[in-house]
Amino acid sequence: MPYTAMLPTLLLLLLLLLFNPRPSTSDRSSSSPSSLSEWRPARATYYAASDPRDAIAGACGYGDLVKRGFGMATAGLSTAMFERGQICGACFQLRCVDDVRWCIPGTSIVVTATNFCAPNYGLAGDGGGHCNPPNKHFVLPIEAFEKIAIWKASNMPVQYRRIKCIREGGIRFIIDGSGYFISVLISNVGGAGDVVAMKVKGSRTGWLPMGRNWGQTWHINADLKNQPLSFEVTTSDGVTLTSFNVAPKDWNFGQSFIGKQFEY
Repeated sequence: MPYTAMLPTLLLLLLLLLFNPRPSTSDRSSSSPSSLSEWRPARATYYAASDPRDAIAGACGYGDLVKRGFGMATAGLSTAMFERGQICGACFQLRCVDDVRWCIPGTSIVVTATNFCAPNYGLAGDGGGHCNPPNKHFVLPIEAFEKIAIWKASNMPVQYRRIKCIREGGIRFIIDGSGYFISVLISNVGGAGDVVAMKVKGSRTGWLPMGRNWGQTWHINADLKNQPLSFEVTTSDGVTLTSFNVAPKDWNFGQSFIGKQFEY
C-alpha cells in the first residue's frame, strides 16, 4: 500500500489514542473495588419498635442513633461481617430477593452499620442462630425492613453491597475522657464510612496515632489540654482527610466539634 494511502488510517489511530487514553495509575486506584459494587447473598431479620436495644448504645459506640443522624436506617451485623468493629459506619444497600410472596418488588434500602448481632451457639445457624458464623446477617429496625419486605416474612433472603456513604455536613468529633486520657467518638463519616486509622495533633505536639477503643471510639493518653486540636482520619479505602484546628484551645470533655467531610 502506498504511503499516501495509509495516511487516513494513521490519522484515525492517532485520534483514537488522543481521545481514548489508557487510564493512569491514579485513575485505576480511585475506582471502587469489586467489594463495593457486587451484590452478595445474605439474610435479614428485624427488631420491633417496642424493642429499642439497637436504637440506643450498640457495639459501635454511637449512642443515640437518632441524635447522631442515622435515624432508623441502621443495621446490626453478624460476626462474619462485623470485623470486630472496624465496619462501623460503613453503608450498605439491601434488596429483598427470591421470595415473590414477601418481597416488595423494585425496592431497596441504604443502612449504616451501627451494631453487632451476637451469635447464639445454643441454636443452629439455620435455626435461631441467625448471626452464627459463617452466616452473613443483617438485623434491621422494622421501619427499614418494611421498606423492602412484608414484616411477616421475618428471616428473609436479601442481597447487599457496599456503597459510598452520603452525609450532610462535616465529620463529627465528640471528645470525652478525663485528665490525660482522651477518647474521641467519630461519626457522620462520608465516603467509605468506616475509619481504620486516626491521629490527633495539638498546637504543641506532632501527629499522635490514636488506638481504637471499640467501634468508632478512638483513644490516646496524652496531655492535650489548652491546645487547639486537629484530626487526621483514614477510611478503609485508603483515603485520608485532615481537619485542622477542629477544637479550639479551650475545648472541654463532652463537647462535640465538626470537621471537614470526605468527597463522594
